[in-house]
Amino acid sequence: MAAQHPEDVRVTSSPERRPARRAVAASARTRQPTEVRRRLIVEAAVPLIAERGTAGVGVREVAAAAGVSVGTVTYHFESVQEVLSEAMVLHIERYYAALTEAADRATSGAEGLRLLIDALFTDDTDRHWRMWFDYWNAGERDQTFARGAAERYESWHGEIRSLVERGCAEGDFRCDDPADFSLRFSALADGLALRRLRQVPALSVEDARRHLRRFVDAELRG
Repeated sequence: MAAQHPEDVRVTSSPERRPARRAVAASARTRQPTEVRRRLIVEAAVPLIAERGTAGVGVREVAAAAGVSVGTVTYHFESVQEVLSEAMVLHIERYYAALTEAADRATSGAEGLRLLIDALFTDDTDRHWRMWFDYWNAGERDQTFARGAAERYESWHGEIRSLVERGCAEGDFRCDDPADFSLRFSALADGLALRRLRQVPALSVEDARRHLRRFVDAELRG
């Protein structure tokens, strides 16, 4: 019988036994800070609201979108309404922050208000208005949404009032009550946005802007 070459010899001995893995102590685990986890969950909820509306999003959908367990969501938030409300606030703050930045770069209050009107109505802002009205309507069912909407309106009115006061100081506007003007301006913008979304009757972006500009001229320059 021919001798076997060393390379032909098949190893039959048992493989080396590796030490069993030990569980990592809770104190040694790397955990994301609470604020990071909350932000992750809230960020994941924003596109869900845009797609389904607040009434169509539950805790399971939020958890799946965020890549966390349902228990993680309920640990960080008292309810799914709290998640959705914070998600809407996040979206609204981003939306109006962009408007405010554009207005702040204006050379005058009058130009800032004009830029604000142009930015309020574009082909891309229909998505925002759908989300806003959904959030607004949700306030009838839950106080979390109602409080959030009230806070957003207060901030929004303040932005408009600031531009009007600036325009008055610069001599371009005349207004005895900028706060009252701000309320009526935002109410008209809301009404035009709703008409824009429903399209009954049809309302173009340019027509919506034109109505707001005429209102500004009549109220502040007339």
